[in-house]
Amino acid sequence: MQRIGFVLVPGFQLMYLAAISVFEFANVSAGENVYQIDVLSEEGGAVRSSHGLTADTKAFEDPNFDTVIFGGGMQITESSSRMIDFARRASLASRRTASICTGAFVLAQAGLLDGKRATTHWLSARELQERYPKVKMEEDRIFIIDGDIWTSAGMSAGIDLALGMVEKDYGTELARSVAQKLVLYHRRAGGQSQHSELLKMDAKSDRIQSALDYARKNLKSALSVEELADVAHLSPRQFSRAFRSETGQSPAKAVEHLRLETARLMMEQSRHPIEYIAAETGFADRERMRRAFLRAFGQPPQAIRRSARAVDEGE
Repeated sequence: MQRIGFVLVPGFQLMYLAAISVFEFANVSAGENVYQIDVLSEEGGAVRSSHGLTADTKAFEDPNFDTVIFGGGMQITESSSRMIDFARRASLASRRTASICTGAFVLAQAGLLDGKRATTHWLSARELQERYPKVKMEEDRIFIIDGDIWTSAGMSAGIDLALGMVEKDYGTELARSVAQKLVLYHRRAGGQSQHSELLKMDAKSDRIQSALDYARKNLKSALSVEELADVAHLSPRQFSRAFRSETGQSPAKAVEHLRLETARLMMEQSRHPIEYIAAETGFADRERMRRAFLRAFGQPPQAIRRSARAVDEGE
């Protein structure tokens, strides 16, 4: 059985605790306790979250865990000397040391990220890099493995990090079973971008939103302005004007972004052949998709797939 130490600080975000559920459901799926989870803090006792709810914790003393995970707070503050000392001792005693969101600041302050590739929430990435220039910051990643150090982006990325740990420890099938019980996709690739055009693109009116929803579900189609305008019950001219007003881009550019983002996710998360992905996302062939990737991302589809796998495998 592996021991997990999960370190909380005052003002922690409740979403961080979702990572604990991954290990809890790993025990359920395995039919035995494959993980023992201890929630820790500097002083022990009740630790108040940013929302006001509290979590019961044990004071950290013994650093001998298989894995120690540091969760940050909503506000970035200097860690105490005791916290830094525990992080350093834990990194020596444990098999791996990890952070979720701004927990990376604890690891960085302890010097554990010096010369390491790391990530954190994209809103805090620049500040971490400025404070700790020895860190090889990669702000646009879900999680990164560099040796025995694991770091993740913010919020829900902690779930992906925990699923990645389960997969490393006990294999793909157990991790997949846990994800299913949590009603999740198996997990996002560590190398996947924190940003998504699929999330950023939104519309104010129901008509334009319906056209966007239609486009997302029908990327294999040509998705001409006429086709989308028909969905929105507008003339092509009215539709183009309204679409640009609400989204800040033309229908053609928006469709291209949706195709690219979906194709990128499929390259990162699946093992489908490039020809299949090109067809599913509306690119006529793999060569057109390759050229589009080079324009948008500066690298071909194969490189993006290799990068995602390298992050997952800790290369």
